[in-house]
Amino acid sequence: MSAEASVGSHAANTAQSAVSQPVFQSTVEGRHQGLLGSKYVKLNVGGSLYYTTVQTLTKEESLLHSICNGETEVNIDSDGWVILDRSGRHFGLILNFLRDGSVPLPDDHRELDEVLKEAQYYRVQGLIQHCLTAMQQKDIFESVCRIPMITSAKEEQRMIATCRKPVVKLQNNRGNNKYSYTSNSDDNLLKNIELFDKLVLRFNGRVLFVKDVLGDEICCWSFYGEGRKIAEVCCTSIVYATEKKQTKVEFPEARIFEETLNILIYENDRRSGPGGLHLFDSRGPGSSVGAGQSEEEGAVGGDRRVRRIHVRRHIMHDERGHGQQTVYKD
Repeated sequence: MSAEASVGSHAANTAQSAVSQPVFQSTVEGRHQGLLGSKYVKLNVGGSLYYTTVQTLTKEESLLHSICNGETEVNIDSDGWVILDRSGRHFGLILNFLRDGSVPLPDDHRELDEVLKEAQYYRVQGLIQHCLTAMQQKDIFESVCRIPMITSAKEEQRMIATCRKPVVKLQNNRGNNKYSYTSNSDDNLLKNIELFDKLVLRFNGRVLFVKDVLGDEICCWSFYGEGRKIAEVCCTSIVYATEKKQTKVEFPEARIFEETLNILIYENDRRSGPGGLHLFDSRGPGSSVGAGQSEEEGAVGGDRRVRRIHVRRHIMHDERGHGQQTVYKD
């Protein structure tokens, strides 16, 4: 074989060998040189493409810095993209932090935790500390008792349907009174509000407590589990005195506290299951109701019922000495 043929055969074998090389490769020479000789860097992070500068990636001592100076081996495809086998969802946030030194963090605790994990992987210490500080502030804020105020029926439906905790709602609206109060109604209304505040402090984090200033009732408690109303305690009644009507507010403290404890069965999305109803309503159909109260049960979805507890309405003796009658609220 001639020298020319031998050289040609060797060149062909070399070309075929180069074609058979894998797409992703990193050489010892490239590892020592890194990317410092370049001005711009193309990054493929889990399929998300980012185009930035070496100056940005080297602002902090991090994994990205060590990739640029060649201390960390990376895969670079045939088009020059640096391949990073991580999710690219929060990588743009990491780049913005390197560019500006600060960045707005997500409000959602889960997303914030995801950002923290990415910052820890890339060893961006400034962003790690930023995330930890934000988490600490969120923990402090969430430990504070917050009481949402319902301002529309649509807002109420959305709040109750999406809440994963039991919900206790107090509706109190003094302006709904069409008649005059009895002498102790104001005191009882304040006692209901005070009990609401005490329950908020006692069950904070386990039950969502909300206030409602809408509707027709002056004072009414509602209890929700799994997005549906379980019980209702209405504290407003009407007193018929001589030639006039008066609004009366009751304070059935024991009943309200009992219903609050009952609603805990729905804590952490726990289902009542077959027979679970008796855990919060142990009275049978023939059980008597406490004095001064009436109870109506409307069927909702088979055995699921909403208990509506109302105080009794009284007709007081008038000046002509007519007898007392008892009328239940509709």
